[in-house]
Amino acid sequence: MDMIILGFFTGLSLIIAIGPQNLFVIEQGLKKKFIFSVCLICTLSDMLFIFLGIFLFAYFSSSNQLINNFLNIILIIFIANFIWDKLKNFSVKYETRVDTTDENFLGVILKTFAFTYLNPHVFSDTILILGGFSKSFSYIDKLNFGLGGSLASLTYFFLLGYGSSYFS
Repeated sequence: MDMIILGFFTGLSLIIAIGPQNLFVIEQGLKKKFIFSVCLICTLSDMLFIFLGIFLFAYFSSSNQLINNFLNIILIIFIANFIWDKLKNFSVKYETRVDTTDENFLGVILKTFAFTYLNPHVFSDTILILGGFSKSFSYIDKLNFGLGGSLASLTYFFLLGYGSSYFS
């Protein structure tokens, strides 16, 4: 039980930083569109990376610099495109639109995957940090630690998505 709690609070401390993925989840919550699907994709992806990091840390840490450089380049391109798109649609008077007819389910799902899988912080937090932190744990402790981190991700994303929907 101690390892689940340690995994939960360690995972929560890493995921709580507001980045592009979290802002996207908040944005979908404010729009009240596809919240469950967005939160589920983010949570399941985190779970995958947490357990990959915990059980395959030695493999990923040996190629850490190459993976980080590659993902940072992709992230810069993705974020620059995202910012450019937001700037093109920028107006002096900002209005919250509840009805977003231009968004479709497939577009939101693809954006969710992009914000998740092109975000180097997702990889560094889950694979490198949690994986490195747990490298000396026993097999059972790794499972419990990963379960705790996964529960933190589940709790955080669904509270973020539905909380922003509630407060919108």
